[in-house]
Amino acid sequence: MVNPVPYRLDSIRLAAWLCALLVAGCKGPQSVLDPAGRDAEVLAGLFWVLLSGAVVLWLAVNGLMLYIARLNPRPHSRRLAEALIIGGGIVMPTLLLSGLLIFALREMPRQREAGSGLTVRVTGESWWWRVEYLRDGAPVASANELRLPTGSRSELVLEASEYIHSFWIPAFGGKTDMIPGRTTRMSLEPIATGEYRGQCAEFCGESHARMALIGVAMEPQDFAAWLEAQADPAAEPSSPEAGRGHDIFLREGCGGCHTIRGTPAQGQAGPDLTHLGGRRSLAAASLPMERSALIDWLRDPAKIKPGARMPAYSHLPEADLADLATYLEGLE
Repeated sequence: MVNPVPYRLDSIRLAAWLCALLVAGCKGPQSVLDPAGRDAEVLAGLFWVLLSGAVVLWLAVNGLMLYIARLNPRPHSRRLAEALIIGGGIVMPTLLLSGLLIFALREMPRQREAGSGLTVRVTGESWWWRVEYLRDGAPVASANELRLPTGSRSELVLEASEYIHSFWIPAFGGKTDMIPGRTTRMSLEPIATGEYRGQCAEFCGESHARMALIGVAMEPQDFAAWLEAQADPAAEPSSPEAGRGHDIFLREGCGGCHTIRGTPAQGQAGPDLTHLGGRRSLAAASLPMERSALIDWLRDPAKIKPGARMPAYSHLPEADLADLATYLEGLE
């Protein structure tokens, strides 16, 4: 006779491993269950309430079936059978699901509150994010990184250039579609400082999976100082290598697509690079903001992001690529 104990132990270990795997998804910079924003808190609370309701419903219905089929397997009167079917199969689920529906609908208005402070325009490009902080005077442009102050509700104006995208930073709030030719609005209120990861949540083409976004929540005074610094023109080259990189940037025609304020480069097709070196990542969070990564990106962008429209500069000598990367890294 086979001893059932090892099989039971294996089942317990498997169940424990699966539970640990599921719980691991509750934390992290891109977890909907690890909120850092007022709206994400609401969604996480809604999830736990609905999950609890689903568990109660599952236990009630299956408990009733277990009672009838296993614990008390005997003939029942027609009256009792009808009461069990109607009460346990219709009335109880209807009341429970109706209560959950009412609870969820009451939470919806909180997800549609208008922003009362900062306004940011975010445009989904192919495949990166154009970010513009709207204020008196010219907008302050950035890319692939959204910084917001804590303690106030910021308004986001969402647009798309060519393809449908979906803006989503799970730790801040829910997702919102971005449709070409249409302007959509949402608002977010970060409540915990830190760095969080976002993602395009709508398949949009070759590099959809590499169209990520870094969300940074900052203390209001720190954010104000950062935004003021971002409005300044680019820093002058700080070394001979950076100076050569500046000349290479202009000579190779990079200014036809990119803007670096304070220089002749005023292109609008690609990301604004005025303060590129101060960002957390490169190429929509595909690479770290490091000199070696910049060199790899300049050498062959399409190898890192399939479909990238930036031309490769593999024809440049390695020394020129290094100088160009040094210049770009110094744009803080």
